Amino acid sequence: MTRRGSTAARARLIIVGSGIAGLYAALLATDSGADVVLLSKGQLRDSNTWYAQGGISAVLDGPAPGDTVTAHIADTLQAGAGHCNEEAVRLMCAEASRDIAALQRFGVHFDAAADGGPALGLEAAHSAPRILHAGGDATGAKVTAALIHAVLERQAGGVLTVRTSAHATSLLQQNGKVAGVEFLQDGNRATVHGDAVLLATGGAGQLFARTTNPAVATADGLALAVRAGAATADLEFFQFHPTCLVSSPSAGPAGTPCLDRDPLLISEAVRGEGAVLTDGNGKHFMRAYHPDAELASRDVVSRSIALHLAKLGDPNGHVYLDARDVERINGAGFLARRFPTLTQRTLDAGIDWTRELVPVAPAAHYWMGGVATDAHGRTTVPGLYAAGEVACTGVQGANRLASNSLLEGLVFGRRAIEDFLSGSSAGPSAPALPPRTGNRLASSAAGAGAHATTALSGPPELPRGSDAAQPASAGWKAATVPEPIGRSFDHLEPFSREVLRRLMTAKAGVLRDGVLLAEAAEALDRWAGVVRPDVVPAGGDVREHEDRNLLLAAQLLVAAARERMESLGAHYRSDSPADAAGIADEFAETSRTRPKASLVHD
Repeated sequence: MTRRGSTAARARLIIVGSGIAGLYAALLATDSGADVVLLSKGQLRDSNTWYAQGGISAVLDGPAPGDTVTAHIADTLQAGAGHCNEEAVRLMCAEASRDIAALQRFGVHFDAAADGGPALGLEAAHSAPRILHAGGDATGAKVTAALIHAVLERQAGGVLTVRTSAHATSLLQQNGKVAGVEFLQDGNRATVHGDAVLLATGGAGQLFARTTNPAVATADGLALAVRAGAATADLEFFQFHPTCLVSSPSAGPAGTPCLDRDPLLISEAVRGEGAVLTDGNGKHFMRAYHPDAELASRDVVSRSIALHLAKLGDPNGHVYLDARDVERINGAGFLARRFPTLTQRTLDAGIDWTRELVPVAPAAHYWMGGVATDAHGRTTVPGLYAAGEVACTGVQGANRLASNSLLEGLVFGRRAIEDFLSGSSAGPSAPALPPRTGNRLASSAAGAGAHATTALSGPPELPRGSDAAQPASAGWKAATVPEPIGRSFDHLEPFSREVLRRLMTAKAGVLRDGVLLAEAAEALDRWAGVVRPDVVPAGGDVREHEDRNLLLAAQLLVAAARERMESLGAHYRSDSPADAAGIADEFAETSRTRPKASLVHD
């Protein structure tokens, strides 16, 4: 990358988020001479990336035998269910090797094979081994740790500014262009001005009662962008992992288990060794839904569990993973040898899975949709970029191919930096992906309503100059409330994050239909009339900001899901015309067309 401008007049880029996209982009921009301010909502390690275990998919310059970039492209397009942006997929797959090489220059060390080359894993729906790992099943943590070390080195050298515990609350605009960020730090409001902003804030798993995402995943970047007028795309497509450990029933409100603090996936490999799923009555139910039972693909297993819980009248409940026979058949100590990390983590949760059942449930995992961007990370708002899970580049389509998420953050984070350094962010933004869903709600943010924060009286600002910038308009209109649907909401519970998450799980989660989605939309609209997700509160309570962001994201997701009448990828509607014969028939069909589940998880 070429350096832009002199040291005395360096262009400033504000990066919001410290997952792989944010950290990598910060390093690239800093090393190319830009003045970078990195805002992290929590500590630098608090991100979805830290929890990513599967790895990073890439066809290297010396690919595995039988592998090609063309094959990676084809696999990605097939997994995306015909809904990918093919140009973006080609760019990502073709440019992957250069970003893997850059990671290694920043201190990332991938696991090596016996011959000294990279150890490449094979995952479901990949046609060849191309998954790079670090520390076995600790790829995200290893990559994040290396990038954080590099970032802190540059901070110590005075060439990069890092602000942790800095929760971004609104984007500042000047002359129709994003020119800064307002944020909360230690309960105080502050602002930082710059030439552009890159959102790298990750996903929104906290929308649902159970999630593999950490507690920081509350749709903050999506809400910031929407309130600034940015278009969104594909918000109906949310991927669920079928077997996530459910903590003690006492951990959540009203007996609802929660995973906020320490999410743990239970790998498909455990089921591959023979573990089975049972309900609270001890019934082995999976074969009633799919011939492959526990070894069906992720989406099928998730739907089977969700359908079974719905039949039992407990859509927010859980089932059990029974691995006791695996230990018995293979001998004492087998689970500990085969799955040392999972064995320790389940013991930490108070469960000896050689003797006890493990409570599990489908958990929100990855949002394919997000802020619509072009191939350079540019949104529809000048001066605003997005990369990683918060963005919708179109590469993930309707269903993400395993281990493509970290790669997307790398490639398009880097491409956003290249565009910023070229100076094009000063002009009009390039046309982004055509917003396919949720567009009416998102586009109404640009000019509706006034910003609700109190007038700024001069909060502390990082040194930058005196150009005034104003908060972006926070106006936003809720979805049109449908006609009455036969259910009364006269006794709707008051809004809370916990109630919102239970609603989204029951009515807009793994299983959806028109009635459930309409009920969800009405409840969300009722809450929005009181909570007002269209405005930014003036106070310094971060949780209040997060709650409004989650409510806004929920309305956008439900609106998009209502618009898409057919089932596609991760969006499954049991009332779609193609599924009129029933869910069980669809499951039988998928057994003939879909690959077996991945034996690793990401």
